[in-house]
Amino acid sequence: MLCGTSEIEKGVQVGTCTNRWYDKLQIIVCKNGSAGINFEHTGVDGHTVLRLASDVYTDTILRFARTINGQAPSLWSSTSPDPAKRDPNSFGNVNTTPHKLEWDMLPELRTALRFAETRLADLIQQNEFRTLEFAGYGKNFMTSMGFSPDAFVQMAFQAAYYGLYGRVECCYEPAMTKVYFHGRTESIRSVTPESVDFVRTFWAENPPAKKIEALKKACEKHTAITKVCAKGEGQDRHLYALFCVWQRADEDIVDQGSSNGFPSPVDGVSDRDPSPAADGVPYDETVPVHNPASNPPSQQMPAIFADAGWDKLNNTILSTSNCGNPALRQFGFGPTSGEGFGIGYIIKDDSVSICASSKHRQTKRFVDAIEAYFLEVRRLLRATRQQPPKGRSTVRDAEDAKSKAGNVRNRGRSVHLASTGKGADTPGTDESQVDDDDGLGGYGFFDAGMLLQALKARGGAGGDAADGDDHHQLQPSGSGVADARRNVGKKLRLAEY
Repeated sequence: MLCGTSEIEKGVQVGTCTNRWYDKLQIIVCKNGSAGINFEHTGVDGHTVLRLASDVYTDTILRFARTINGQAPSLWSSTSPDPAKRDPNSFGNVNTTPHKLEWDMLPELRTALRFAETRLADLIQQNEFRTLEFAGYGKNFMTSMGFSPDAFVQMAFQAAYYGLYGRVECCYEPAMTKVYFHGRTESIRSVTPESVDFVRTFWAENPPAKKIEALKKACEKHTAITKVCAKGEGQDRHLYALFCVWQRADEDIVDQGSSNGFPSPVDGVSDRDPSPAADGVPYDETVPVHNPASNPPSQQMPAIFADAGWDKLNNTILSTSNCGNPALRQFGFGPTSGEGFGIGYIIKDDSVSICASSKHRQTKRFVDAIEAYFLEVRRLLRATRQQPPKGRSTVRDAEDAKSKAGNVRNRGRSVHLASTGKGADTPGTDESQVDDDDGLGGYGFFDAGMLLQALKARGGAGGDAADGDDHHQLQPSGSGVADARRNVGKKLRLAEY
């Protein structure tokens, strides 16, 4: 709705992209009452527009409240009358009545518009958006478990991406620095050693308690970085300022060289080699020749900006932004990299709204992976739920223990594995045994470990030694488990069913 659609009928563009002002802040209202704001990000931050949207939303509710109770509070300190009830002449020369803009369509303008429309249609077709309205839980559940909601969701993005592609990429989240004069944002780089350890621990075969502990450390680190960046003490804006200073100094040197009579690269003549002729004109020895040793035309790029890490830092794969407010239903933006995702999210009390975009990089699958992660983490948190306080009645504990023992007996007998000769009790009412409906879809939660075991079995003993330290967490504990899993995928005879 907000970014506009491209629909061609009989060779004519009839989509809503023809009435969007992409270089301005535009309020869009549809026939069914849905409304939103589309704006260009260069001159204004998302939180500024959010303030506008939330004030309009709040004022609408308060106006409705005043129709029921005239003493209802107002959002504004001004006592000016309702603009709709004011005398039009009181506005002076300002015309507040919307009117259609009429254009003089010259042939040159028609041609330019035609090509601009086809270019715009290309840009729209290059991007795709998918939304997720996760209603399983929200901020209340996350805080009750001791997590920062924003850090909790940030780890979800990293874990979902790692589960799909098996690697950690550059992530970005803005932190507001509006406490300072002319302050806008600072970059929160959510990828940390703690977050990397968490995603690897999460996708390995580890007990739930270990995964949750790794998640807590990653979230705590993210919260600490957020506080530092909100003070303006991040590294991105500082490095970018240094880069701009170097660029301007370099341009000044080039301009100074051109003003002294030295040939400029812009004029088509290289100042590094004076011998070639320009545009077929023979080389004239009387023309002053620039000596690089005496006055170099440009500075050598500082090593920090020539480093590959600088390029990686400026190629954000997961560009995220938290713009949460009950006034909004969804919030999103396009990807900042051709191979990345743009993720706008709103953390509400009992739900999470996510809008993801990419240049057709399996966006729906990525959104589904995020939803599956949310469900899996809830299962892990239930499995590692804290025990009751020590002050609980011992009589109640004895009754619960007796009840659990009875439930175990009612669940059936022990199952004996023929391959190991050992008996494994059928699970009782342990909290770690939760319904499978919360498990991960697509690439299941245990697929990573099972795949590793299959590769090890195929590679033999030599493959185990080649795995290195990166996969030590994926090795199962106990020879019985390893022996049992060798039967996974085994083709059974009819008599063995």
